[in-house]
Amino acid sequence: MDIQINPKIVASGPSGASPRRAAWPDIGAAAAAIIAGQASATDLLRDSLAAADSPACAHVFLRRFDDQARASAAAVDAGRAAGAPLPALAGLAVSIKDLFDVAGQPTTAGSRAMDDAAPAASDCPAVARLRAAGAALIGHTNLSEFAFSGVGINPHFGTPINPVTLALNPTPRIPGGSTSGGAVSVATGAAWAALGSDTGGSIRIPAALQGLVGFKNTQRLTPLAGAVPLSSTLDTACAITRSVRDAVQVHGLLSARTPRPLARPLHALRLAVPQTLMLDGLDGEVARAFEVTLATLRAAGAQIEDIPLAPLAELAGLQAQGGLTAAESWAWHRARLARREADYDPRVAQRIRRGQAMGAADYIDLQQARSRWIADMEAAVEGFDALLSPTVPMVAPALAPLLGSDQRFFAINALLLRNPSAINMLDGCALSLPCQAAGQMPVGMMVWGAALRDDAVLGVALAIESALAWHGKSH
Repeated sequence: MDIQINPKIVASGPSGASPRRAAWPDIGAAAAAIIAGQASATDLLRDSLAAADSPACAHVFLRRFDDQARASAAAVDAGRAAGAPLPALAGLAVSIKDLFDVAGQPTTAGSRAMDDAAPAASDCPAVARLRAAGAALIGHTNLSEFAFSGVGINPHFGTPINPVTLALNPTPRIPGGSTSGGAVSVATGAAWAALGSDTGGSIRIPAALQGLVGFKNTQRLTPLAGAVPLSSTLDTACAITRSVRDAVQVHGLLSARTPRPLARPLHALRLAVPQTLMLDGLDGEVARAFEVTLATLRAAGAQIEDIPLAPLAELAGLQAQGGLTAAESWAWHRARLARREADYDPRVAQRIRRGQAMGAADYIDLQQARSRWIADMEAAVEGFDALLSPTVPMVAPALAPLLGSDQRFFAINALLLRNPSAINMLDGCALSLPCQAAGQMPVGMMVWGAALRDDAVLGVALAIESALAWHGKSH
């Protein structure tokens, strides 16, 4: 039977890569090995499913699609044996955030208030593109209810523990959200990539806190049909991977385009570090990792300029009433809240209800103010290949204090969302990649730009990834 509810077990450290997984560390290498007959899609899927069953994946999956996944992997192996051309993902495991329709499965957005959802009649476009590329879809992953938090806590189905930090410190820490389960599925080896969404950082925050790569492309490049919305203006369908190379490949599949990452050496890049907002209140570990990374890039020849980028100071005012997310989530949820509010996470319901006080004129004013702000931002960053900022200002905080205190939860949530949400407001694109030293808590560097600068951002991120790997700075 495909649908399996994840048992309530205590999370331990990450499961670790299997010998087969370690031999092919990224999607491209693993798929090439399968195509060449050096690896079996069935064997690699068996490793992924074993990782999904491990204690490190407690609370990660809301429902599993094991039988479908095995059939996909077996079909790839049969095709290879017959000499048929193989699809790009070659039967590798991919997880799906429980916002996206998968044919024959309900989509419940991590909420008990959606327990009446009927099975989807078809895959949503993003899932269909992954399936057509040969992905073995292994299950719907857990998330912050309705994707409305950067922390990753889910009071209904349990909260996945950050497996990367647990290997460094025994204190259970948050996974980051809202794509909490998706990130843990990649960090533990249960999946090679995780389909998720990013409305204010929901891909980049968990990637940063778990030492992974999260790419939020320009929103219009990937379809959102068949996904439970949070904010129709800001939602983006995108993915978490283990490398920038994988991010490029998965983005190409999701967007049905051929990415052409900017191909310039570091010394030919013009990069900027905004001084407004993005560097405020960094904790010591993040500040050190970010500064050492900038020094490493400068030593490699990168031209990095500090710029004020004053329009960033206007963000708090734009979002003072709850922003587009509150207004648009209220429009979608108001009828369900009237019937099922007792089944909502109270912290989520509170944030949705902020939109109730926004009138049509407020919403129109906000959209117009955003358009003016985008124009000011684009003028200020013109001429730079990309901008560099810490993805979030802290390493993953401990989970327990956030479970017990609403005040602490909302304070941490606001800090986690602060930097990445600026790029959603910009209608831009951004990639978080790990920049910490080996053995240190994960820290994300965010490479970002304006709308449709995706290939420039990907190219700069590839160059940075290569430079950091050469200097042994990150995983």
